[in-house]
Amino acid sequence: MLKRTLRFALVCLTLAGAAGWTRAAQNPFLGSWELTIPGGRAGWLGVEQNGGGLKASILWGGGSVLPVASAELKDGQLVLTRHHTVQVKEPGALKPANKTITETITAKLTGAALELVTVKPRASGQGEERAEFSGRRSPPLPPAPELSRVKFGPPIPLFNGKDLTGWRLVDPGSVNGWSARDGLLVNNPVQEEGKPRKSYGNLRTDREFEDFHLSLEVRVGEKQNSGVYLRGIYEIQVADTYGQPVDAHNMGALYSRITPSRSAEKPPGEWQKLDLTLVARHVTVVLNGHTIINNQPAAGCTGGALWSDTSRPGPIYLQGDHTGIEYRHLVLRPVIP
Repeated sequence: MLKRTLRFALVCLTLAGAAGWTRAAQNPFLGSWELTIPGGRAGWLGVEQNGGGLKASILWGGGSVLPVASAELKDGQLVLTRHHTVQVKEPGALKPANKTITETITAKLTGAALELVTVKPRASGQGEERAEFSGRRSPPLPPAPELSRVKFGPPIPLFNGKDLTGWRLVDPGSVNGWSARDGLLVNNPVQEEGKPRKSYGNLRTDREFEDFHLSLEVRVGEKQNSGVYLRGIYEIQVADTYGQPVDAHNMGALYSRITPSRSAEKPPGEWQKLDLTLVARHVTVVLNGHTIINNQPAAGCTGGALWSDTSRPGPIYLQGDHTGIEYRHLVLRPVIP
């Protein structure tokens, strides 16, 4: 009886595996894709089987990972649609009205590369906007590492408390609001009333890293917003979200991708401690002594990433284009063999 049961289970597993292989063979677009969107910014696309159809989510440069309106196969190509709401003022109208524009993204495979075209009508109704961009399949996600067996090297202080040695702006053309002040790494993006808005910059380390543990302290004022990017592509949210329900956009979240298991924020104005571990594309976040993300996989880059390639090393970068923020005691320990 036991042998018969085992044989039956083996047959079921074989059939299930064959079915999965057949679906993948029939639809090579299933899975996770690293995009380089128009303008060279980082993006991401995830395509899943959804019953008899498909569903997909996309990251377009900044912001969150969002579901597309539709996803389907047509003539061997993947066709996605996205809806955008814009304000348009019609002739004779007293004020602008909302208008929905539908963007169509068509993707085809050429070898291992994804070639994509986006087309959407202009809000004016005159003509359309068209752009080509590219993607590649994300490398297979490794299994969750056994962190108790991971070895970390000697601590590397990232900030000397005196100046910005070892740091530079991500975009050299942006305005620098960062400085060292009283042993703190401070961002002060001041806007002058009556003058054009200044575009302040994000700050990154000169050095780049692979896997590591990073500890730091941050003081978040009321309504302040920043972020710590691991390897330049995974944003750990830093924001005043004290007292709010857990959300993938709250303090300590892997922005728009992983929701903290609990709220552990302190009220605005208090120093808060973050311990961040990135190993084998899995993230652990300890906020103020509480583990709120426990060795969870990072499916892809987050909004504002420097690139979409999850296999390359990258810097630590601090978001400075939103509001003021203060950091101190930034120390990194790289993983060693």
